[in-house]
Amino acid sequence: MKKLDLFLLKSYLGPLVMTFFIALFILLMQFVWKYIDDLVGKGLEWYIILKLLFYASSTFVPLALPLAILLSSLMTFGNLGEHYELVTIKAAGISLNRIMRPLIIVSIAISLLAFYFANVVLPIANLKFLSLLYDVREKKLAFNLKEGVFYDGIEGFVIRVGEKDKDGNTIRDVIVYDHTKHMGNISLTTAEWGKMELSPDKRFLIFRLYNGTNYEERIDLRGNETTRPFQRTKFSEQYQMFDLSTFQLTRTDENLFKKNYEMQNINQLGHAIDSIKTQLKADKYNYDISYMNNLPFYNKLAANKFVPVKRPDTAKSVKSVEFISNVISYFPLQDRPVILETARNGAMAAKQNLEINRDNLLTKSRLVYKHQIVFHKKFSFSLACFLLFFIGAPLGAIIRKGGLGMPAVISTLFFILFWIISFMGEKYSAEGVLPAWEGMWIASAVLLPIGIFLTLKATNDASLLDIDAWTRFFNKLLKIPEQRI
Repeated sequence: MKKLDLFLLKSYLGPLVMTFFIALFILLMQFVWKYIDDLVGKGLEWYIILKLLFYASSTFVPLALPLAILLSSLMTFGNLGEHYELVTIKAAGISLNRIMRPLIIVSIAISLLAFYFANVVLPIANLKFLSLLYDVREKKLAFNLKEGVFYDGIEGFVIRVGEKDKDGNTIRDVIVYDHTKHMGNISLTTAEWGKMELSPDKRFLIFRLYNGTNYEERIDLRGNETTRPFQRTKFSEQYQMFDLSTFQLTRTDENLFKKNYEMQNINQLGHAIDSIKTQLKADKYNYDISYMNNLPFYNKLAANKFVPVKRPDTAKSVKSVEFISNVISYFPLQDRPVILETARNGAMAAKQNLEINRDNLLTKSRLVYKHQIVFHKKFSFSLACFLLFFIGAPLGAIIRKGGLGMPAVISTLFFILFWIISFMGEKYSAEGVLPAWEGMWIASAVLLPIGIFLTLKATNDASLLDIDAWTRFFNKLLKIPEQRI
């Protein structure tokens, strides 16, 4: 039996590792394609790009691992069935349940590791990935000065060069507008030619300009609005320095991202959910109080010291439409326009206040939902890895096809079904249509009966793909008499 277990483990772990990295590579390429505009042309060092890709691939494990388990289990048992090894093992008196036992133990271990990864490693990976991605997207494009094009990438300056020599450092017909004073085009430098070079620390770009002129409007002199003084200075050589620190990648403090729900473990999520719910309960109470305080009409009138000529019998008429439409008739004629304007302004202010409070409550409620979704996703992810094995293994034993052809197609269909159900459940839970536990566990609830059904069929050697068997089943169900020849 030990030899059989080792044989099954070798047959399963090889496809598992291969399909896992293939799925991870495909997801990583999708990420690169999505953010290619934010990565190209910014002069990023190679280790920054590798670090970003490594953190990104870590966040894709919850998608790649279930697919790898489904595909590898289907391939393993499909290969065993295609080469009649499964039939030989069963002929020796070993049941399918016994054959699956070592792989079930491996699947349990993988599910536990998946839970540990989702609870401990994934929050750290999300923190590193999202913070680095934010910094990369905020980084400016690398300095790129083209011939005959005005370049405004350096803050406070607009630069144009007419021609660049082949050495890449010599520039000719240079124009530099200085906007550092934020007063418009009051300072201009032109030069016949010059040299570009970087400072030793690469933080500054230095222009050595030759045979040029500085033009400047002197707005700092008295009476400049009437005299319009203008200064022109010629030079044979001049140095001009530009700060390039904004082109360097500046790392944001990661502590600013730690409160995000995607970067917390179960304990942190539970504490955050309790805190938000407590605050939400207090906000709902204040909302109810605000609503009740803004409801009575006489509160607004009393605040403005308007007194009616005679008080209406509110006990009798407060429930009638006539009281609402004719209440203004109880006040003096000269006060009615002011009263109506005061009531209108008060009603608009009350409405705006209630709408702001309502939006605040909705925002905090959705924040609770998102925390709960991530909380339940850590458990449902690990269970899905276990359930998908019980779909792939018996299905492979039934179809008896190995390789990457038929198993890949069937695995993709089942995984798409699982992903669509999970995505819909998450969206409904995020909007509060479904409770978070229901939305995040609905995919597992769908997979469980499918896995049980396929396992029973494979254990009993049922002809699941036999058309004649299904025809007899539906004929018997619909009570159609069987035709005999």
